[in-house]
Amino acid sequence: MASDRIWTIPNVLSSLRLMLAIVLFVAIERGLPTAAFWLFIVAASTDWVDGWCARRFGQVSRLGRILDPLVDKVIVCGSYALLAGAGSAIAPWMVVVVVVRELVVTAIRAEMEKAGHDFSAALSGKLKMVLQCGTIALVLAERAWPGFVLGGLPLAVLAGWAAWAAVAATVWSGLEYLMAARPLVR
Repeated sequence: MASDRIWTIPNVLSSLRLMLAIVLFVAIERGLPTAAFWLFIVAASTDWVDGWCARRFGQVSRLGRILDPLVDKVIVCGSYALLAGAGSAIAPWMVVVVVVRELVVTAIRAEMEKAGHDFSAALSGKLKMVLQCGTIALVLAERAWPGFVLGGLPLAVLAGWAAWAAVAATVWSGLEYLMAARPLVR
């Protein structure tokens, strides 16, 4: 059961991640890929920490159920937008797919929860997040260490594959959420 508490460890961590996202965006915009890579790794990995703390210490809150996914969306959508373009594994149209999916799912989640239905993250949504974060990390790593080869493949190639896999998972996850929302439409 979610509480009305605001200042919980998970909510503080989510707030810090939001501030870290701003620093990350400045690093990307200023062309500091090594700093941006490490800032992104910290911001993405602490997402797991705040969720673990919320469950482990019984600090699930209404604010946390809103703030945590919001911060995830800010980090992913902001990074995608700032990294998209010519020469990037992330094409501008991919940003549109990611942002539209996030807006649609957020609206559906709000209506489902208002109607009393549980609309927790599905496995496809978690896979989507992992692939999106992997894409961002690979694009930043490729910019920080151009020419680096991992498993016999250049980072740029791996980033391209990850970007396409992330788009496929984004579309799949969005469709899955739309199907889950059918009772709301009836």
